[in-house]
Amino acid sequence: MDVKEQVAQQRVELEAAVARALELAGQQADAAEVAINKTTGISVSTRLCEVENVEFNSDGALGITVYRGQRKGSASTSDLSEKAIAQTVAAALDIARYTSEDPYAGPGPVELMAKNIPDLDLFHPDEPEPDHAAEIAARAEQAALDFDPRIKQSDGASYDSHYGIRVYGNSHGMLASYASSRHSTSCCVIAQGKNGDMERDYSYTTSRRVSDLWTPEKVGELAAKRTVERVDPRKLSTREAPVMFAADVATGLFGHLVMAISGSNLYRKSSFLLDKLDEQIFPEWLSISERPHILRGMASTPFDSEGLATYDREIIEQGILKTYLMTSYAARKLGRQPTGHAGGIHNWLVNSTGESFDALLKKMDRGLLVTELMGQGVNVVTGDYSRGAAGFWVENGQIQYPVSEITIAGNLKDMMMNMVAIGTDTETRSQIQTGSILLDTMKIAGE
Repeated sequence: MDVKEQVAQQRVELEAAVARALELAGQQADAAEVAINKTTGISVSTRLCEVENVEFNSDGALGITVYRGQRKGSASTSDLSEKAIAQTVAAALDIARYTSEDPYAGPGPVELMAKNIPDLDLFHPDEPEPDHAAEIAARAEQAALDFDPRIKQSDGASYDSHYGIRVYGNSHGMLASYASSRHSTSCCVIAQGKNGDMERDYSYTTSRRVSDLWTPEKVGELAAKRTVERVDPRKLSTREAPVMFAADVATGLFGHLVMAISGSNLYRKSSFLLDKLDEQIFPEWLSISERPHILRGMASTPFDSEGLATYDREIIEQGILKTYLMTSYAARKLGRQPTGHAGGIHNWLVNSTGESFDALLKKMDRGLLVTELMGQGVNVVTGDYSRGAAGFWVENGQIQYPVSEITIAGNLKDMMMNMVAIGTDTETRSQIQTGSILLDTMKIAGE
């Protein structure tokens, strides 16, 4: 039996376990939700092209939440035997007897449950032999070590290949499942500069299909190139200047937007975008579309973690905030409709203004290119932003030298409105797909 046949059989068995848990819960609870996430795979890491770790994973658990009136109880088990499921349901029911009533508790609305589950082509399993997985990691590492004599040490490389099954059911009659896979190769190396100081950087590739991964050699060479470019960094004096976020760190800027428009922060009144729905928060040229059903998308899903159907929707339209991100609980507290975002967002596509990476540098002319951010200095309540950074100083539209030990600061409201352009160098490995972002100005704290 090949892996696809095994997974098909497992899905039947796991759906049966969820159905049984729901049946038992339904005898005493007013409502219930049951979910199983089962993951299987291998992770192999190398150091200096020698195998360091080999990990085989096969884990998963059944989690059940029951509602007795407005009281909620949850329990979980990794044992899917009839007896264990019955004990877990009993435990959840018992917990629900002692929890406080919450008028907003309960499953999502029945009318919003996913009914037709589209096949999003997410399942492309690969079961590599440990030796083959180690070879891929070692090839990436060797390519990095051979790239430049300044590469003095390796922080290791890895190859991961996993597939999983998600099953969700609730007392509305919803019971659905899908399988997905994820594969990745990564490499991290260390280079030595003229003064003996060391710099570290990395690269990685990830995909639903093995055939869509970059070659190990590309991963290693890109890790080495990024690392070598960072050696012998200088410090900057404190100043204000234009700042450009490279695409792979620019995704984080929109990650702060996700936090600010999430229902949990809104009902706590802990967001700088409170009461900003249908208002302009970005320049008119900027739009963000969510597309949950992209085939093989890294953040594609037919339904969210509450079983609600996912839909295409516009998050930002010509700079205007068009939706908040609501779980069923947050929606009830705020008197709104759930949006299918329990568990996160689904493939955000940020539009570009059409310039290449090099064209954006020329447009900036003189300023800071940020390639790494450090620390957690973001206050989602006020929008205040202050983070450690490293990158490159740019003059006349050309990268001049690496810089480090600096802090960039601003306020997210201003940073969002003062975006000048977004490049065509789209970062496709993230659930937020954006190119490099050029900001008008930020405070840069240095020496």
